[in-house]
Amino acid sequence: MSRHVVRPFEEADLSAAAGLLAQRHQAHRKRHPLLPADYEDERLALVEVTAAWETEGASGAVMVEGGEVTGYLLAAPKPSPVWGPNVWVEAAGHAVREPEHIRDLYGAAAERWVDDGRIAHYVLVPDDAELIDAWFRLAFGSQHAHAVRPVPDAPLPAPPELAVRRATRADIPVLAELDLVLPRHQGLSPVFSSGELPTLEEAVADWEESIDDQDFVTFVASYNGDVIGSSVGCSLDKSSAHNGLAKPDNAGFLGFAAVLPPARGLGAGRVLGEAVLQWSAETGYTSVVTDWRVTNLLSSRAWPRLGFRQTFHRLHRLIGH
Repeated sequence: MSRHVVRPFEEADLSAAAGLLAQRHQAHRKRHPLLPADYEDERLALVEVTAAWETEGASGAVMVEGGEVTGYLLAAPKPSPVWGPNVWVEAAGHAVREPEHIRDLYGAAAERWVDDGRIAHYVLVPDDAELIDAWFRLAFGSQHAHAVRPVPDAPLPAPPELAVRRATRADIPVLAELDLVLPRHQGLSPVFSSGELPTLEEAVADWEESIDDQDFVTFVASYNGDVIGSSVGCSLDKSSAHNGLAKPDNAGFLGFAAVLPPARGLGAGRVLGEAVLQWSAETGYTSVVTDWRVTNLLSSRAWPRLGFRQTFHRLHRLIGH
């Protein structure tokens, strides 16, 4: 007789799932104390699990051993064509006593997803080696990184040939050009992102409307008087990609940075990132969050060098290919 039973997730499983999630988050915060402490409380973890369960189209599975729920998995689709015919396991969508058991839970839950034609699967996994390994052995691969670091104690000097300042309305033409640099780069090898590329005219119009928005700060770096890169900082509250367990308290957000291709290698990316870090410290934030595609060779090397530590891994699997 099997020592465990895997069955569909039911509303009555929410409380047990919240307990597992709170335990997972407590262990996660031992490695990443900047993550929010609130979700170590089962009552608040329950809010997150309930939200996952009540998302339109949600489904999943639980593992029961000796009458006790020892693991759960929940996912729901996102209505965006960018992600393909998809289903997403968010940060609160899974927790297990034994990492290996996530494979059993996925095996049970994914059958329905694939039967429904949802063949693009995404999961946000804590920075836990055994759990990541279990997902990897389900044919998932790393796609995107979420990371955090404390604000700096003091500003670092910029290279003398580079100048960093706040952007002005006169910078809009080059800011619009830089808005296209990142998605163009993401479309190249080895990223191959299918994200939509705006036109230069659209980018100019967007900057004309938003350049004075006080909720965002934009920096530009110049070399020999010419602007070669930009970065944007804001409150993490402005980012829809970071929420719940993955959202540190009182955090700034390094939301964008790009350098014109001919100017790469001068150190502009570093000083632009440091400008957002220093602004975050001066604004009163205690940490800064950013994220990047792990196949973007530039950002996946630049941001860890600035002290960002990866907290969550977004993994991806495409069925049937």
